[in-house]
Amino acid sequence: MRRLVCTFGIVIAVTGLPAAQHAPAPRPSGLDPDQVSLMCAPSPADVPERASALKPLRISGGQAPVVRLAYAPGDLVTINAGERQGVTVGQEFYTRRPVPAPTKKRPASRNVVHTTGWLTVYAVDEDLSLATITHACTTITPGDELAPLQVPAVPARDVRDLEPKRGDYARIATGLDGRSSFAAGDAFLIDRGSSQGVQPGARFVLYHDRRAPQNFLFEAGEAVAVAVGAEASTLRVLSASTALMTGDYAGQRTEIPRRRAPVAPVPAR
Repeated sequence: MRRLVCTFGIVIAVTGLPAAQHAPAPRPSGLDPDQVSLMCAPSPADVPERASALKPLRISGGQAPVVRLAYAPGDLVTINAGERQGVTVGQEFYTRRPVPAPTKKRPASRNVVHTTGWLTVYAVDEDLSLATITHACTTITPGDELAPLQVPAVPARDVRDLEPKRGDYARIATGLDGRSSFAAGDAFLIDRGSSQGVQPGARFVLYHDRRAPQNFLFEAGEAVAVAVGAEASTLRVLSASTALMTGDYAGQRTEIPRRRAPVAPVPAR
């Protein structure tokens, strides 16, 4: 088993630096781009696979000559648990940051989990460990929480020729790190979940609200549900003809009679 004291001694002898700063370079993950996108996507806090069964583990600092507030792939960080807490060399963890979802119609206390990246344990001591950042979805900072890394299966898309349900729209809430504008390949949360009939793989038509009175919503793209909680879901944008914004609409494709109207009306406010 690799121990912290040995790690420090090797780095000092080879580099002459005051402490370990970099672990061996991360190896290619071999992950499919769709898997990486799904792993990095924000999700409702109640999605089962996003919850950690361990005691609260978190990044407690780093290994650099000066205090740093952000880390990138290849950096060494300290974890607030070690051998006595069951941490072992080679374990992989997500780094995550729960934050309130900034939606107007939902309470601020509804937490969203932002995955900031993932890391691999490099060395352990009794009550502390070192880990190397292997992937960063966004800024990784001290205090980010850890959860066991599990590579998710990309939900199969519903390929049936279905029409979007008109007049019963979800609203786009927030994206990674509170982003409020989105394009193809991005992910965001909507305010509908399994309680409203959303399932992984469900397809949505995305509508941009041009905020023009007595007008129609503009059909702006397509998305698929990749993570579903009870009252919120994560959608990944498959295509977009214009920028999508927080507050825009998403209509789930369902088995309903077809209509001739080419666009959707603006919902009553």
